[in-house]
Amino acid sequence: MDNADNLFPPSLEATLMKLDPDDGEQIMEYFKTHALLTREKALLQASVREQKKLLVENGKLKKDIEQLKHQLQDKQKRRSAKALFSQAPPPQTLSPAPVTPVNQAPSTAGATAAVPATPSSSSHDQRERPSRRRRGERKARPASESLSLGAESQMDVSRLDLRVGRILSVRRHPLADGMMVQEVEVGENAPRTVVSKLGGKTRLEELPGSLAVFLCNVKACKQRGVVSKARLLCCSASDDCIELLVPPTGSAPGDRVTFLNYPGDPDMELQSKQRIWELLQPDLQVDCRGVANYKGCGFEVKGKGLCRAPSLTNCTIR
Repeated sequence: MDNADNLFPPSLEATLMKLDPDDGEQIMEYFKTHALLTREKALLQASVREQKKLLVENGKLKKDIEQLKHQLQDKQKRRSAKALFSQAPPPQTLSPAPVTPVNQAPSTAGATAAVPATPSSSSHDQRERPSRRRRGERKARPASESLSLGAESQMDVSRLDLRVGRILSVRRHPLADGMMVQEVEVGENAPRTVVSKLGGKTRLEELPGSLAVFLCNVKACKQRGVVSKARLLCCSASDDCIELLVPPTGSAPGDRVTFLNYPGDPDMELQSKQRIWELLQPDLQVDCRGVANYKGCGFEVKGKGLCRAPSLTNCTIR
């Protein structure tokens, strides 16, 4: 009870003894015991709060350590991958056959001793080998670059930017018979000029206002002096039998023509060196029902239907 003696002034104990000489001492002992219990309870509560705080901080530290560990493992994996790629040996080249001096006589069948190589020829070979290794390393670089380009886009119809367009006007090409110049709305701020070759039986007066399908990511090129900025898709059974590919009812200029089995975004511009249109065009067909398709997958305007030929069947699209 020594610690409890400091909690109460001596005057309090003296006052209690005067008020109740018989039980004053017991009352004072009760006060001291109660005070000690209250202090111990407060200390215990403070230690419990401190322990909870430490547990929370410990949990946060564990999470931070796990995150740093994962980041360190990822960095080590990337460094090891870079080291393996940089240390990959270049493709070995076959060592060249020893060069026989011009003034050296060929060995005969009866000769028993081999002709020793001259110092000049050996030093020449030593000078050639490092240079040949350097050439081999130069040849190995395109191989590594081809690996990095392995994720190039696949060669399928998803690379074509096909859109619905409205023909605003048609006129004959001033410098080429059989070619027509159209002004076409394809959902952009300004119409595009398109030069195309239509059959002789096409009625030009019926074309303005009609909808058709246009390839819009071809490179702009001059057609006999007129710059064409898109390609008009036609169904063709022969040079004289040509029809425009017709989008479904309800289509509007600028609607994309897509293919269910070939998702993906089209190229910004088809590169002429890759000849993408020339490689894909043989697989663009009109089937026996008159539906335009690529390898059996229909030309579709989402939510509106399929593109068709007005009357032709089993023909090509060009």
